[in-house]
Amino acid sequence: MKKIILTLLGFIVLTSCNQDKIVFVNNSYVINEYQERKDIEAKYKVKVEAYNKKRDSIGQALQMEYQSFQLKSKSIPEKEAQTEYQMLLQKQQMYQQQFQMEEQQIAKESQTEIDSLISKVKTFIKNHGKENNYTYVLGTSDAASSVLYGKEENDISETILKALNENYKKD
Repeated sequence: MKKIILTLLGFIVLTSCNQDKIVFVNNSYVINEYQERKDIEAKYKVKVEAYNKKRDSIGQALQMEYQSFQLKSKSIPEKEAQTEYQMLLQKQQMYQQQFQMEEQQIAKESQTEIDSLISKVKTFIKNHGKENNYTYVLGTSDAASSVLYGKEENDISETILKALNENYKKD
C-alpha cells in the first residue's frame, strides 16, 4: 500500500512539474510602442511633408502659369492659344504622373520597412519563447484576437517591448 501511495505521489509530482508554460503577447501594443517603429514613422513623416511641400509648390506654379495663360490667351490667335493650352495640360499630366510615382515609392519603402520590422519582432518573440522554455507563446492584436482571456501574469507584452527597445538602443 505504501509503495502504491509513494508511486502515486511521485506521479503527481512529475506531472505537476511538466505543466505547459503558456504566455501571450499583445502584438498591436508591442509594435505600436516599439521605438524602432516610431522612428520609421517619423522618418516617413518627414519624407511625406517634403513631398507635400514640393507638390504644393509645383501646383501653385502651375496655377500661376495657367492664370498668366488665361490673360495672354485673349490677345493671341486661337490656334496659338490652343497649342499653349495643350502644352499646359501635358505639363500638368506629367507632374501628376511624377507625383503618383513618388507617392507609390514612399508607400512601398515604408511598407517594406514595416514588414521587415514585424518579421524582426516575430523572430524576437519566438527566440524569447525558446530561451524562457515557454511551451506556447500566443499572439493577440486589435485586428485578430486569438487570446480572449489571459491572466495578467501570462501577458509578456511589456517584457518583450522592454527587451526589444533595449536591443534597439544597442544597435
